[in-house]
Amino acid sequence: MAKLTYKDAGVDKEKGYEEVELIKQIVKKTHGREVLTDIGGFAGAFLPDLTGMKNPVLLSGTDGVGTKIKLAMEMDRHDTVGIDCVAMCINDIICQGAKPLFFLDYIATGKLNPNKMADLVSGVAQGCQKSGAALIGGETAEMPGIYKEDDYDLAGFAVGIVDRDKIITGESLEVGDVAIALKSSGIHSNGFSLVRAALDQAGINLSDQYYENQSIGEKLLTPTKIYAKEIKDLTENIEVKAIANITGGGLYENVPRVLSDDLSVEFDLGEFEIDPIFSKIQEWGEIDTEEMYHTFNMGIGMVVFVSPEDEMKTMEILGNEAIKIGQVTEGNKDIKINL
Repeated sequence: MAKLTYKDAGVDKEKGYEEVELIKQIVKKTHGREVLTDIGGFAGAFLPDLTGMKNPVLLSGTDGVGTKIKLAMEMDRHDTVGIDCVAMCINDIICQGAKPLFFLDYIATGKLNPNKMADLVSGVAQGCQKSGAALIGGETAEMPGIYKEDDYDLAGFAVGIVDRDKIITGESLEVGDVAIALKSSGIHSNGFSLVRAALDQAGINLSDQYYENQSIGEKLLTPTKIYAKEIKDLTENIEVKAIANITGGGLYENVPRVLSDDLSVEFDLGEFEIDPIFSKIQEWGEIDTEEMYHTFNMGIGMVVFVSPEDEMKTMEILGNEAIKIGQVTEGNKDIKINL
């Protein structure tokens, strides 16, 4: 009988070592003095600065990129979905006031391609830099028999910190409080199974031109916007009562997560300018408007709730990317959207 090696079974350890060398410098750019270990150890060590914190609490979140990865693989472009992976985690933890500390990623693939993996990690590093988080570790798994040779999946988790007294819970929300939207950068990283179904139904090619010399595929791969800086600026200057990250399920499913049982929100989106990509998807898939708003963010990446007295200051801090879209009303967690 032949003497088998791990490589014969489809796992190339040498490619793994090559990947680590390629990503070391990429990862190091996200490190500050809080990071106590280099890539390659068994664990990432992080020493947080607790100056001024009376009762520090760690907040964490985990997520993946979802089927948006299919588009990245079809276009053979892998340097953006890492940003999505970070954004999906960071945007969750900042909803409760966390300052991002660090991030770890996990990549599984059918056959290890060091350059492709380096592109993925470079995107993760970009996302970390935008978030103010350190990329302190991760894992790449070569899994032949589970994934096809060129397929991969990407997930990760983020950890942040906040003083217990400053955790944003939504408990202080009351009738009359104002809902202010932070615009999305597009579809972000939710609903791509429906996006791909719409493309298939209409026979749309990812290389077809969208606008401004951008292909449809490039537009769809626009990374999820990371709101860490905007939320930090806001929470340092006013009392933010609640924050909702608008991911899969849109306003209908995400906003109720910050409401008490006796409150609702009425949104007036009649003057909100929606990114044309959503209209295109609706057209390609012949999708009902109600289904669109139950699936996608529809141009709203995040909603912050403040008192009416803080509305003007909030708008000044957030700038042109923010717009008032509604207010809190009496109810039972109902979401009403006026178009």
